[in-house]
Amino acid sequence: MGYKVAVVGATGNVGREMLNILAERSFPADEVVALASRKSVGQECSYGDKILKVKALDHYDFSDVDICLMSAGGSVSKEWSPKIGAQGAVVIDNSSAWRMDPDVPLIVPEVNADALSGFTKKNIIANPNCSTAQLVVALKPLHDKATIKRVVVATYQSVSGAGKDAMDELFSQTKNVFTTGEIVNKKFPKRIAFNVIPEIDVFMEDGYTKEEWKMVVETKKILDPKIKLTATCVRVPVFVSHSEAVAIEFENPISDDEAREILRTAPGCLVIDKREPGGYVTPYEATGEDATYISRIRTDPTVENGLQMWVVSDNLRKGAALNAIQIAESLINRKLIQAKRKAA
Repeated sequence: MGYKVAVVGATGNVGREMLNILAERSFPADEVVALASRKSVGQECSYGDKILKVKALDHYDFSDVDICLMSAGGSVSKEWSPKIGAQGAVVIDNSSAWRMDPDVPLIVPEVNADALSGFTKKNIIANPNCSTAQLVVALKPLHDKATIKRVVVATYQSVSGAGKDAMDELFSQTKNVFTTGEIVNKKFPKRIAFNVIPEIDVFMEDGYTKEEWKMVVETKKILDPKIKLTATCVRVPVFVSHSEAVAIEFENPISDDEAREILRTAPGCLVIDKREPGGYVTPYEATGEDATYISRIRTDPTVENGLQMWVVSDNLRKGAALNAIQIAESLINRKLIQAKRKAA
């Protein structure tokens, strides 16, 4: 018998991507249920060659659900994840609601799958922030080799990270630039078309934004609390895939050639690094792909044991939906859960 999987927030960008990836990867599910708020009931979602009718979250009985993929925002997750977990389903949550809870594992399977066993305290597992997920995939094998002391990262984050309305805003603003229509800002504080915005999430008292704070604390929780990290997170007029310029300072010597070879064999990483025009990956090429792409690996001569690199990944996949499904696969492969119907 296979597993019963519920996708909460099935009508959103990430929810739809979760359904696509479950089908693509032939996830061992006997039944997949699409759930959302009452206003979305009756909408249709694609799951492989099937069409699922959306059902209401607040009327659903989770007692026979094995895995709940939650992608409906922090407030919904805060209310519903404990209730769903109490009914015996493992909740894999894509929001920021549970990431820093000490009783909830924060997981990127290529990096810290061993921490999965702690999920039983609340039956909740957290997905990291999209910009953190791709970063730690690239940092982990280098940290194992030479021990990272400090990271300085500047992100170039696509509008899909802010949802479908943000993608619509970029599209409409871009169109209106050429048709001399009105440029309306709703989702972003300033115009996003042909512009960049150094503000993602709310500002904190120290001048950093919450997105930047998330990258710091999540990297420490997932990878190593001793790593120092500072970030500047920037929204760019790209529909899908986040890019990051990453500067790393190590405790021990590591050459750019060594780093390149280590990353070539690291899980989840794909190195495309030719020192010639176009010999690197851009967000356009990463979109729809599962890998974390790494390019422009080079020595940083301004610090001892320093490297610089360029990291790109599809934020809807590795940054969200794919990572959640890889977590579910890891639970099954490590025999940490079994299907309720089979158990019965």
